[in-house]
Amino acid sequence: MAQPQPKTARRVRRDAEHSRAEILKAAVEVFAEFGLAGARVDEIAARAGVNKALLYHYYPGKEGLFAAALESVYADIRLAESGLDLESMSPERAITRLVDFTLDHFLAHPEFLALVSSENRHGARHLRESEHLREMHLPLVVRIEALLGRGVAAGVFRDGVDPLELYISIAALGYFYLSNVHTLSAVFSRDLMAPAALRARREHMRQVVLGYLRPLPKGEADAMEGEQR
Repeated sequence: MAQPQPKTARRVRRDAEHSRAEILKAAVEVFAEFGLAGARVDEIAARAGVNKALLYHYYPGKEGLFAAALESVYADIRLAESGLDLESMSPERAITRLVDFTLDHFLAHPEFLALVSSENRHGARHLRESEHLREMHLPLVVRIEALLGRGVAAGVFRDGVDPLELYISIAALGYFYLSNVHTLSAVFSRDLMAPAALRARREHMRQVVLGYLRPLPKGEADAMEGEQR
């Protein structure tokens, strides 16, 4: 039978977990603000309230810390998605919920957009080396695939939709809009972050996705199938 750990050991472990969490939180903030190239480890340590030696004890330099920060923002969105309970909803309601969640998460977490944009500028080299990336994302694709299957069986979705392609499109409809909102607002002389504009964007995203998923008329479906052969 395992012996309970002494209070001192538990306190040390809690302190270590707290320090790691504070460093990671500060890293997300600093990398989102300055990007990988512009971020400074000194600034991250200062915001975390730790000395630089402790930061290097937990994370292997700036590159390793950026990789950890990137994994953490992906883990946050995947964890939040897992709590959506899509399986209890009708297929159309579940897809609408996923669309709404994606836009809402991007709005609430601009640091996610910033870190992903930064990683793309670096060719996704940190994500390619991640040991947890595939296991983090695969359940989402599996859930969407099951959701699409339910929709096909109910006669409300068309068959043959790739779940990964669908998710990329959902994410792109929100990601492009928000990551370019300042330039788009300037170019088209419209405040695209105004409440009315965001409501319109949400409804547009819903209709685009649901419109794509609706079953095709018989003749159109046969013609598309012939083109794909």
